[in-house]
Amino acid sequence: MRKRMRRAVVGVLLAVCMLVLSGCGGQRMMMGTGGTAGTYYAFGGVLAQYMKNYTGYSVTAVSTAASKANIQSIGDGDYQMGFTQSDVMTYAWEGSKSFETDGPCRDFRVLGALYAETVQLITMKEDIKSVSDLKGRSVSIGAPGSGVYFNAVDVLEGAGLTVDDIKPQYQSFDDSKEALKDGQIDAAFIVAGAPTSAITELATTNGVFLVPIEGELRDKIMKICPYYAPLQIPADTYPGQPDPIETITIKATMVVDADLDDDVVYQLTAAIFDHKEEITLENAKGAELSVENATSGIAVPFHAGAARYFAEHGVKVETE
Repeated sequence: MRKRMRRAVVGVLLAVCMLVLSGCGGQRMMMGTGGTAGTYYAFGGVLAQYMKNYTGYSVTAVSTAASKANIQSIGDGDYQMGFTQSDVMTYAWEGSKSFETDGPCRDFRVLGALYAETVQLITMKEDIKSVSDLKGRSVSIGAPGSGVYFNAVDVLEGAGLTVDDIKPQYQSFDDSKEALKDGQIDAAFIVAGAPTSAITELATTNGVFLVPIEGELRDKIMKICPYYAPLQIPADTYPGQPDPIETITIKATMVVDADLDDDVVYQLTAAIFDHKEEITLENAKGAELSVENATSGIAVPFHAGAARYFAEHGVKVETE
């Protein structure tokens, strides 16, 4: 009840600001991103600026605990939009996995998928060449209940392992980087758009190996979890990476408060997808922005405002 009342109050305040833009300085909105060493934070800052430039609404990108936290914060009325992994938003909608205890969360709608979010397994140990080699090792698998955690569990299970077969460490991307450098862990799962700054820094200063997720292992993972897709990390994505690496991916997706005005979300959507070229000049992930990528492989309803934008560009999406 308290959550619903809080959301209602926030909705009223936002509506008032829309009616008196001159007095409020434009609608003010908060965008949840992720940790400062990840792609969400860097790309979110760029997108927030374009939203501000082309809509007049004040959008602030803030560092958060990422996918689940952003969805819950939208539900609490603290944020009006945020980044999330496409698999995590499906968990929220269904009340499964990371949302099994809390139950379904459906206070959000999809604005659009943004780019491929790559499952990257990294190590500085030359004898770790496959997922199976993680048995008995100290491995960072993300915060408990996070998207990274469930991606790591999916990959381990595909290789016939469980969390009990490794020495799990629950660390952020930046903490994983430092722990690898200090020899405190043997490997780490990092799920973010490649190149990821934490991995680039580690590869530049210390050297790092990317462990492939390919062949029968990848086929098995995708059969059990159909929201994954195959992806190849091109050669030279990171310093000292001469060969392409096969792995799996989900999608980084922007979600918004379900109660946001349709016209507002339409304008926010246009601010992103109408300016792909300019955004790409500021962040390489912009190159993946497209109407087709934004609307495919999404199992959760879109916001009506975003749906209107995509319909004008030839793609119909579900809103309920």
